[in-house]
Amino acid sequence: MISQLIEQYKKTNHFGELMDMNLVSYDEGSVLYKMRIQEKHLATPKAAHGGAVAGLMDGLLGVTALTVAAKNQCVVSTIEFKLNYMKPVLLGDELNGTAKILSQGRRIIVVEGELRNQSGDLVCKGQGTFNAYPKEKTGF
Repeated sequence: MISQLIEQYKKTNHFGELMDMNLVSYDEGSVLYKMRIQEKHLATPKAAHGGAVAGLMDGLLGVTALTVAAKNQCVVSTIEFKLNYMKPVLLGDELNGTAKILSQGRRIIVVEGELRNQSGDLVCKGQGTFNAYPKEKTGF
């Protein structure tokens, strides 16, 4: 069930496609997301817009929550999330995102993630809270 729901998510996530986010791998409680910073992600001639980085983090945290919610045939929605930008994200940077589950209840899942550039530098740290609910409510 986990892979089926995540594959459905990948097919319908048009925002992730637009932003060129790449869900590389996933397992229960573990996800690897990547994104190369392109001109369309920039706020200045050199630096990425915080919203592009936030979009990647939200996807990373959400899919990580989904890997545990899917066991109960549930999907997730973001209730809240917080970011700390540690270093500038620059044109051409290859971002790698990893996350882990901090807490999981029946409906509420808390996830922590980080984004690192190609040099391994931590560029963004995030934490999100997600609501798990039946997949039928989304049309899956």
